[in-house]
Amino acid sequence: MLYDLHELQRSFLSPLAAFSGSNAQLLTHPYSPWAYTPLSKQLAAGYELLHRLGKEYEKPLWDIPSIEKDGKTIPVKDETVHHLPFCNLVHFEREGLKKKEPKVLIVAPMSGHHATLLRDTVRTMLVDHDVYITDWIDARMVPLSAGPFHLNDYVRYVEHFLEFLDDDVHVIAVCQPTVPVLAAVSLMSARNSPHVPKSLTLMGGPVDTRESPTQVNRLATTKPYSWFENNLIQRVPARYAGAGRRVYPGFLQHIGFIAMNPDRHMSSHYDFYNHLVKGQDDDAESHRRFYDEYNAVLDMPAEFYLDTIRIVFQEHALPRGTWEVDGEFVTPAAITKTALFTIEGELDDISGLNQTRAAQTLCENIPESKKQHHTAMGSGHYGIFSGRRWRNNIYLLVKDFIQKNA
Repeated sequence: MLYDLHELQRSFLSPLAAFSGSNAQLLTHPYSPWAYTPLSKQLAAGYELLHRLGKEYEKPLWDIPSIEKDGKTIPVKDETVHHLPFCNLVHFEREGLKKKEPKVLIVAPMSGHHATLLRDTVRTMLVDHDVYITDWIDARMVPLSAGPFHLNDYVRYVEHFLEFLDDDVHVIAVCQPTVPVLAAVSLMSARNSPHVPKSLTLMGGPVDTRESPTQVNRLATTKPYSWFENNLIQRVPARYAGAGRRVYPGFLQHIGFIAMNPDRHMSSHYDFYNHLVKGQDDDAESHRRFYDEYNAVLDMPAEFYLDTIRIVFQEHALPRGTWEVDGEFVTPAAITKTALFTIEGELDDISGLNQTRAAQTLCENIPESKKQHHTAMGSGHYGIFSGRRWRNNIYLLVKDFIQKNA
């Protein structure tokens, strides 16, 4: 019912958003006489802000047309090379580049935002690596005939992609997938699979949420499992391909994102209005780019979300050694050949300090010479995989680690 009410609200807001967007253009276009009237900048700024608050945000494009390498511009083309019901495997082909470089699978989080949130991660990695990424599909677009999708299915998807990519793969898991990726590599190692990755880099993830609990962890542990199922799970409305599927809707997740830092978002929108009025186009465009990504959310399968709450945050099944995937116990100690690099942000308010580092202790049979840890001082959650600190510091460490274990 809540999802249906949300769709009804969207149907009312859409005409208002379109009207506001048109008026903003009318008051700013250089060939429009209205752009030269008194208060036109203030009115245009108000209309654009209203437009952006009311519009529906689609999945952003990857928008990586090229990279700069050795002083040359290398065209880049993204294409889906493998498809599963809930995920596409996307490859970024660097045209004309014949030199063989390390093959890297970036496992993006299924935690509300699209995989394009890792655009900066991908763009930076492309300079020295052959990059693939998991592009999770909005659950409201997956027909019921595809069946449910549990956390265990996520683990199997990772195994499947590693087998598809064959040998000599390096894996980077960002945030939420650190847990299922570590599980997948553990299971493959226990079976002596020939497709275990050469290296595994875990970045800012909830491997053991008993360490330095954050606001996210506390929410998951202060509410009973039934609260999440009864209050957050909705059925997809009839207008979508996944009609009837139980999901944790993107719009509810977005409300949660905003609620974590409401003052920051309010201040950001106020600054955006002032940038428009003052003609500070670069700052205004930066705001647009950020919120085009931040406001584009997807629905998560209910089974996956509820499994994550129970297994990762409430039962701590991975660090306690009680997690079973289709009858197989997940034992990180089984990993012996894959090198391990854990990365955390000092100021991460989503995955606290030592939550990711816990993987170092769990993977006790990896030789110390193949283990590495880095705490990014002054960095928050997003800073470890996007932005200046990522590009100028953390990436160089990841690059060296991959090359050392290639």
